[in-house]
Amino acid sequence: MNSNASRPVPRANTGSVVKNFVANTFILLVQMERRIDRWIRPAFDLVLRDLVARLITALINMQRKDEGLKIAEEKPLPHEEAYLDSIISSFEKQMRGLWKSGGFERGGNTKTQGIVRGEFIIHDNLPLQFRHGIYAKPQTFQAWVRFSGPGPYITPDIDDVGFMSISIKLMGVPGPKLMDQEKFTLDMFGVSTPTFVTPDTMANAQLQIQSQKNAQAFYFLNFRRPHILDMIMQALWTKTQTSPFEAPYFSCVPYLLGEGQAMQYSVWPKSKKRTRIPRLPLRPPDDYLRNSMVAALAEGDVDLDFRIQLQTDPHLMPIENNAVLWPERLSPRVSVATLHLPKQKFDSPEQMKFARELSYNPWHTIAEHRPLGNQSRARRRMYLALSELRQRLNEVPHREPNGDETFE
Repeated sequence: MNSNASRPVPRANTGSVVKNFVANTFILLVQMERRIDRWIRPAFDLVLRDLVARLITALINMQRKDEGLKIAEEKPLPHEEAYLDSIISSFEKQMRGLWKSGGFERGGNTKTQGIVRGEFIIHDNLPLQFRHGIYAKPQTFQAWVRFSGPGPYITPDIDDVGFMSISIKLMGVPGPKLMDQEKFTLDMFGVSTPTFVTPDTMANAQLQIQSQKNAQAFYFLNFRRPHILDMIMQALWTKTQTSPFEAPYFSCVPYLLGEGQAMQYSVWPKSKKRTRIPRLPLRPPDDYLRNSMVAALAEGDVDLDFRIQLQTDPHLMPIENNAVLWPERLSPRVSVATLHLPKQKFDSPEQMKFARELSYNPWHTIAEHRPLGNQSRARRRMYLALSELRQRLNEVPHREPNGDETFE
């Protein structure tokens, strides 16, 4: 069963004809804009994007109270577990409605563009404050790197919301892990927007309720709890993507960098090349993003730059609110590693099947890089529950890779 085959975005099912019309029209307008985005977005990004991002960040911060927290200090959200229960329930209901046993896909970051071999190479001579955990010394880890689309649907690439993600699984990482599910791996995540779509688990629960109705627009356009500023911030970075290798990715949520120090990380393309999207403004191939990956790795190696940004201001660079952009003027992003993707062929059915068998979780890590904040705390149980559901209904055991995997 090829559940990774593209299909249209499901129609809204809010129970209201008017709301369904609004939600469906919202998606249609986004999809229409994606066909002409390449002619207007570069100039906008160059001239206005950063300016608008600073303005939106300032407006978000005006609504926030300075709670007097310290660097890397967490503060539990009231009713955190109840919100998490709601999130998991919504995801499970939606996944069961979208997929059948044997072809279950992930609840988020759903469409696998490809999973590729890589090397994560820690740089030498890092500043002292960065030398913690895996960054303590120059070393190289083998990696399985999954590039994916947004989810919860698997659509033609031109019809998604213009959002991509990266999941990096390092292998052979020594030391005890925060989850005993895997013994030798360390997982890292990034999405192509520098802030998360929801500020916290309370908002995330609200989003998933609307997502279950295929009406995500009403998370943002909500009269009681609007998220207009978050919508604008997301829209600044969601766009018609050219290749998974040609966009930056951001952790959005913070992690420890040794005791008493917090960081966010990001992954950046080293090449300035931008792949031409075929047939725009008409309809490109459904999987043109995967096609661009295949072509790039058939031609040669791809290198991505891995950067860390330290938390230097507990209020303006918050732990518990992941919709706030951490300003580079307060803390620049520093290059600490290279993610090297060697020339390879990766799009065989066996390798795509392997991607479905793997489970990524930010708590597959060591204590020096413990995830921070309410949405990170939620991810531990949420990712585990949804992964176990997917693997159970696909009748595949949990698999911890070691890098020796081979495919036809």
